[in-house]
Amino acid sequence: MQEKDLEIGVSCSFAGELNPGESVATSGICLTVTRVEGDTFFAYAMPETVRLTTLGQKHVGDPLNLERALLPTDRLGGHLVAGHIDGTGTVTSLEEGERWLEIQISAPPALMPQIARKGSIAIDGVSLTVTAVGVDYFRVAIIPVTRDNTTLGTLSLGSVVNLETDQIAKYVERLLEGSNNQ
Repeated sequence: MQEKDLEIGVSCSFAGELNPGESVATSGICLTVTRVEGDTFFAYAMPETVRLTTLGQKHVGDPLNLERALLPTDRLGGHLVAGHIDGTGTVTSLEEGERWLEIQISAPPALMPQIARKGSIAIDGVSLTVTAVGVDYFRVAIIPVTRDNTTLGTLSLGSVVNLETDQIAKYVERLLEGSNNQ
């Protein structure tokens, strides 16, 4: 069976500023703009993207986290995020704090070595600091402004989310694999 690709259209306030070839992180997935029509940009998601992310499970009208690509002259106000999803995780716990929401997510075993306490992780494109790590899960906490301005505030138990692990952890893991193969 041949895997499928998708063409998607996303309506947003900045679509008219985009040009074909630009990248837009769409719930954490780096997509290349293929065309713009009014307030909607269009992009293709390749079969691997559909397989590794939640994009194929989205429906017309579902909210998405959107972020334009960082220019080299822009300030870096957070963690390095490439928009290259490593896999998906599942929300296993939501705990309300006084001014935060703590979210626990189970992650695939292959991703767990790349997730470290106080390290960074992107969940549906939102870059966060990891607060705790277990054998098969990690936790993050979000503040009200993040809850109110991203899709993370709508998560429930069992929600599936896109995960992008820390860029540096990926390279360190790969270097260690190479040194073990000699």
